[in-house]
Amino acid sequence: MSSYAEVRPGQRTPFARYRHALWLLTQRDLRVRYSTSLLGYFWSILDPLVMAGIYWFVFTQIFHRGVGEDPYIIFLLSALLPWMWFNGTISDSTRAFLREAKLIRSTRIPRSIWVNRLVLSKGIEFVASLPVLALFAIIYQAPLHIEALLFPLAILIQTVLTAGVGLIVAPLVVFFRDLERAVKLVLRFLFYASPIIYSTTNLPAELHFWAGFNPLSGIFSLYRSAFFPQELNWMTVGVSAAVSVVILLVGILVFMRTERAVLKEI
Repeated sequence: MSSYAEVRPGQRTPFARYRHALWLLTQRDLRVRYSTSLLGYFWSILDPLVMAGIYWFVFTQIFHRGVGEDPYIIFLLSALLPWMWFNGTISDSTRAFLREAKLIRSTRIPRSIWVNRLVLSKGIEFVASLPVLALFAIIYQAPLHIEALLFPLAILIQTVLTAGVGLIVAPLVVFFRDLERAVKLVLRFLFYASPIIYSTTNLPAELHFWAGFNPLSGIFSLYRSAFFPQELNWMTVGVSAAVSVVILLVGILVFMRTERAVLKEI
């Protein structure tokens, strides 16, 4: 039997068809996003680079920095880059169904793909921005530790968390349009409530326990441990993983309960 016959759409398992459709939509997203841009891929680098440059300048050149680790630009980028993945996905999830309403109604592919394609496309942009982190690590001669092997674990936990939040936000915005603005405010608050420009260890002792329930805390500590092993806290990572799984399960439940109503509403 030929290999072509084995991969025909009619012969694929449901999971294979889902994966194929997900990848096609993700490619479409990336192609549309960069095809009309002169700089293309470099926008995924410039955006976090500009943000990191601003915070680096403020906290190292203007104010006396009492937070983070040296070199601070490495400390900052190792959390800022994954934050932009999370922030971008959740922001776009608020328009996941409204922007593609006609296409969603006219196709029979699982509707969760319209959220998961955002998780995947933004995740690819995150991976594509990692050379920025590597470049600064070389410039500042930041040593790379064995904890760098934990990067895939951090990506896995963040994928679970981001998909879960997206599956909650995307359908609810269809019914409560003001939720889109509320999500933007929450994300703005979450940026400062998460250890991005500072470390969890910089927080007052009484806040350490509560900070652990922010799943981004453990995720960022995994990323940072590649250059700053002292940032790794397995208790926080465990809580982050558990909270992320719970959020994903809640997201799946919310999505399943609202899917039919969403199709009628859009």
